[in-house]
Formats: sequence, structure tokens, C-alpha cells
Amino acid sequence: MKLRYLLIMGLSSLVIVGCAREVSNNQANESPIAVNASVPVPSTHAKSLAKSAQSPDSTAIKSGTFVSGEHTTQGKAGITTKDGKSFLEFDESFKTSELGPDLVVILHRSDDVINSTKPPSYSLKKGDYIILAPLEKYSGAQTYSIPQNINLADYKSIAIWCRKFNATFGAASLSQ
Repeated sequence: MKLRYLLIMGLSSLVIVGCAREVSNNQANESPIAVNASVPVPSTHAKSLAKSAQSPDSTAIKSGTFVSGEHTTQGKAGITTKDGKSFLEFDESFKTSELGPDLVVILHRSDDVINSTKPPSYSLKKGDYIILAPLEKYSGAQTYSIPQNINLADYKSIAIWCRKFNATFGAASLSQ
């Protein structure tokens, strides 16, 4: 009887470990957009930074450097305008953790998101931020369109935020 019980427990353990490994591998191979498919994505939310950086009529308004929160986040970000439209741009040195599901790019009212929240997750309060778009990729240059109805004077920082767990991965205070 004990041998049968041990055999059943052993087989069950193998099945659970195999399933967990398969789920982990599948999640690692998904793109951030596929993970964040529940978020409505405006058709103009991302474009190549190289294209906008080459444009002579693009004007920098504010910029800042990322500091880490829940996970290591680095690089520079800035808000630019071109043809009357505003864009949030991350430079080539941008990088954040791939560990979070449902990562989004937000504008935040605080000028110091990380120090105005509490570790370890650096949770945000509803009403203090606005979601721009799902994070396009975990590293490298990327650009996000900022809707024209947003008053940029109301927002002093940008952040990478895990909506599912209310965890701020990193933030950049924006200054002129």
C-alpha cells in the first residue's frame, strides 16, 4: 500500500514539474505586447526612435534618467514635440526587468515616484497617474504617442508600472 502511494506521489510530482517548466518556457518566449493583450493599444503608440530623432523639427521639452524601484531599470527618457504632437521617447540605454506581467508606461504627477511610494513594490494610488500604453519592449529605444488631451504640466515623471501587482519597476523624474 505504501509503495503504491509513493508511486502515485512521484508521478504526480513529475507531471507538476513538467507543466510548470512548460508554462515558464512559454511565458519567456512571449512578447510584451502579447502578455499585455488586455490593454487597448492605440495604433500610433510606438514608432522607431531613430526616425523621430533624425527629424530636425522635433523639440525636446523635458527629460530624465530612470531610477530603479521594484526591479532594476535604467536609461534615459524624454518628452518631445513634433508637428504639434507630443511623444515620450526612451533612448537606446533603456532597460528594465522581464519579470513582470502587464507592464505599462505611465505619466505620474509626482516629481519623485520612487521616494514618494513605499518599498518593496512602490505601489501607486489611483488618480496619480495616467497609462500611455503597454511597454513595447524590455530594452532599447522606443517612442510612445501622448494624447493631445493630456496636460503635460500636470505630470512630472514617467514610470514603468506592473498594473497586475501594482508594482513600479522604475521611474524617471522629468525636468526641463
